Amino acid sequence: MSSFSIHPVIEQYESFEDYAAVAKLCEKDLLFTNEFIYEPFMKAYAGETKVLFQERYGRGEPSDEMMDAIRKDMPEGIERIIAVGGGTVIDIAKILSHGGDWAVEDLYLGKVVAPKVHELVVIPTTCGTGSEMTNVAVSALVKQNTKKGLALDSMYPDRAVLIPEMVKTLPYKFFATSSIDAMIHAAESYLSPKANAFTEMFSERALELILSGYRFLEAEGTEKWTERAGDFLLASNYAGIAFGNAGVGAVHALSYPLGGAYHIPHGESNMLMFSEVFRKYKEKKPVGKINQLEEMLGRILGVPAEASLDALADLLNVVLPLNKLHEYGVKESDLPVFTESVITGQQRLLNNNYVELTAEDMMAIYTARF
Repeated sequence: MSSFSIHPVIEQYESFEDYAAVAKLCEKDLLFTNEFIYEPFMKAYAGETKVLFQERYGRGEPSDEMMDAIRKDMPEGIERIIAVGGGTVIDIAKILSHGGDWAVEDLYLGKVVAPKVHELVVIPTTCGTGSEMTNVAVSALVKQNTKKGLALDSMYPDRAVLIPEMVKTLPYKFFATSSIDAMIHAAESYLSPKANAFTEMFSERALELILSGYRFLEAEGTEKWTERAGDFLLASNYAGIAFGNAGVGAVHALSYPLGGAYHIPHGESNMLMFSEVFRKYKEKKPVGKINQLEEMLGRILGVPAEASLDALADLLNVVLPLNKLHEYGVKESDLPVFTESVITGQQRLLNNNYVELTAEDMMAIYTARF
């Protein structure tokens, strides 16, 4: 049996002004965002809306400690949360939409059950996470020294709002890491054992848009990326639909310890693992669905199928040059610790692998990138 669903209502607008006119923002709304986005895009239309700025509670990606602090400052009387931002803002907002007296760590460890008490509207400002389409929120668990994804049906946003102008102000590196993240969502969900004809359709279209965009940047210059901002935003949404149904696997699982221990940005840590994971897949099961992926990639990239994974790795290196793990401060002694952390804490993701990876396989992947 296979299943497929799209949970949020998807809306598209040319500008935040257009959205605000339809949404009729009021004092029962909370805008959860970043100040550098709020000032130019939202302030003029916010009216009596309550506002919380994520960066005032810490920089970087979400942590349980950051979310605990934000929950304490939630205004009274809020009915709707409008989250405007990247993956950090969106994932935190999914937690904020739930009520009750609990610690975020306990929620992630399955010790408590929390009810959803606020409507959640999500407006992404990056072209990577696809989080507006999923029920997953990723957080660093500080005491556990790792990152963990939480998947609850109650965390699906109620509405996903796509506004290309909100993406165009991204610094280039944030565009690069987020769009690579979306590409990996599409590729991993395509190979997932939970994939079906519907998820494959969205995965394939996301890969076409992203990789065609990357080939444009290779030819015209990476500074031209904003000319394709709408395509990258739509591709991220498509990839979010695909992996929201089919899941992601070992690339994400192996990347989480890198983010948890060394704070390597999510998209970048995924890129570090991507090519080596897929090479290991090909090594262990050379005949199978990976051949369909290679044929698709070859068609998009204009190379023979058997050369497509290497061609993709080369193209990604144009978009964002790839470093070695030791260049981030990772120690060789960390690698078995990372491997054990993945095995014990990321089974939800490992169940989506194209083929089973042993502890020795994971160590080999880490070592190849070290």
